[in-house]
Amino acid sequence: MKNWPCAVPLWVCFAVTAVAAKEPSPTAVFSFSFDDTSLQGQMQGPEPAEQHRLVALDAELRTMLVGSECCSMVDLQDVAKQARDVDLRTCNGCDVDLARKVGARISVTGWVQKVSNLILNINLVAREVATSKVIEAGSVDIRGNTEESWSRGLAYLLRNKLHPSEWR
Repeated sequence: MKNWPCAVPLWVCFAVTAVAAKEPSPTAVFSFSFDDTSLQGQMQGPEPAEQHRLVALDAELRTMLVGSECCSMVDLQDVAKQARDVDLRTCNGCDVDLARKVGARISVTGWVQKVSNLILNINLVAREVATSKVIEAGSVDIRGNTEESWSRGLAYLLRNKLHPSEWR
């Protein structure tokens, strides 16, 4: 009985290690879409710099999710064309069907809405593939249409509004 108090902390240590060692969830992160509701977009059409920022945001999101050890990225090559041909924001959960085809447990979709060149918002939705239920969704408004504002907005969204570590 003399060693009993020492056994409890050791057990707690093993329990914490078991939880921390949980495998990352296979995750389908679909490319961000762009919803330009600004007058500028209507008058001048797509801005190449914004298209470049979308690609950078995709890479940044994937890097952040893998870095948080909550998610492992699945290869979307087999469903890439289907994902491009539909608006994942409004297709009533078709992202889940695509994610299921590539063996993902989690589906993540995102879009950037441009209200004006000064006001934009970044939106993310994570769904559990098995149930199609939304695990989390969040949005952050950003001011300024620059690479830095988009990057900081995404970081803020993941750090303060969503909890990817709980997606396992």
